[in-house]
Amino acid sequence: MHLQRMLTTVVAAVVLIASATPTRHRLSGSDHANTTAHRTRLRQRGVSFDWGTAKVRGVSLGGWLLLEPFITPSFFLQNSDSDEIHDEWTLCAKLGKPACYSLLKPHWETFVSESDFWKIKNAGLNVVRIPIGYWSLWDDAGAPYTTGALPYLDRAISWARKTGLKVIIDLHSAPRSQNGFDHSGHRMNGPEWGQHDSIGKTHYVLWLLESQYAVPSLNDVVIGIELLNEPFMELLDEETVKQFYRDGYYNLRLINEDMPVILQDGFWNPEWLNSFLTPSDNGAKNVIVDHHEYQIFGSGSGAMEMSVDQHVNQVCAAAQSYVHSSDKWLIVGEWSAAMTDCAPHLNGFRSGNRYEGTYWKSWRVGSCQGKTGSVKEWNGQWKNDVRRYIETQLDVFERDTQGWVFWNFKTENKGAGEWDLFQLLDEGVFPNPVWDRKFGKAC
Repeated sequence: MHLQRMLTTVVAAVVLIASATPTRHRLSGSDHANTTAHRTRLRQRGVSFDWGTAKVRGVSLGGWLLLEPFITPSFFLQNSDSDEIHDEWTLCAKLGKPACYSLLKPHWETFVSESDFWKIKNAGLNVVRIPIGYWSLWDDAGAPYTTGALPYLDRAISWARKTGLKVIIDLHSAPRSQNGFDHSGHRMNGPEWGQHDSIGKTHYVLWLLESQYAVPSLNDVVIGIELLNEPFMELLDEETVKQFYRDGYYNLRLINEDMPVILQDGFWNPEWLNSFLTPSDNGAKNVIVDHHEYQIFGSGSGAMEMSVDQHVNQVCAAAQSYVHSSDKWLIVGEWSAAMTDCAPHLNGFRSGNRYEGTYWKSWRVGSCQGKTGSVKEWNGQWKNDVRRYIETQLDVFERDTQGWVFWNFKTENKGAGEWDLFQLLDEGVFPNPVWDRKFGKAC
């Protein structure tokens, strides 16, 4: 019954957008035969990562196949008179698809390299999480985005195989935006995902993604598919999201019985996903919850007033909530070294920050001087404070969860050091290797 309903979902999604695609993508008899053959091979080899035993020690390749203003601000600064270009949607809408492709292609070519994968590997990490926009898989006639990024995902997977790293593929953006944030590709007043045919289109995109990257021939490299990044649960219907997750789980099972399915908790305590897609729920297996743990966002500047000790203690206290409330494997799939929101454009292109009181409804706490930008320019005390904060997070995530994925691997021109793993490694602020410690345990 579940498989029939999931097949219907995929086929319905294809019907909805067939007029916008060059060919129709229906599951045929041969598709089912291929799926059966895949299942036979899966029983023999499985996914090449010991979920539940091995720890995920990863980093995201953000700002590469989907732009974010604070990671690559030059795209926005060079193409915007004020702040009218603030996400990938407005960038491509202004330039047009052909010109947007010409602008982005050199970035796709150069922002990530094989040497980056070796640097990640040599620091003791084992996973890269790759965010991707839905338009990389499907040319949406109703949106201004340009296609063309998918070959670079192929390149990343080949580099991962060569270096021995594993890959989590993260659908970071869905049609009509699942959260309204710029990193969904389209900044809006709130999410419109769930309206009109957006869910069917999202299932269709996932089917395209999984048909190519969740197949047994990639089981040695790809170890998880994240169905959707950060659905904004406060503004979405819980049952709609749960049904989307359930359908997404069973759609993937048509292609790969063992590929882990990753559910993002949407800024809620992960307990809302308890008793859902568990072995007692129709035998669901290999389901992981992705929890994102940041201390610097929210209304006002209250979090900005925390001392370094308070930030460290908060790491210990917060884990008691999100770790022990989940009945599934849980990873902290995003976190950073940031104790302020000082990184330029972090809150949106030219939106200011809470620490200096330049962001909407915030008040000044202090100066951002020396708290962001190039890590090399930080003073010794701030480097030590940030390292202690990082070490505490690593200790807690290693002890209490299935692992972690740092956001992000680097930022353009070293513009946001607290979000830049490579800078932090180079300057001895992020432990290298990751199990090295300079400070004692905080909890």
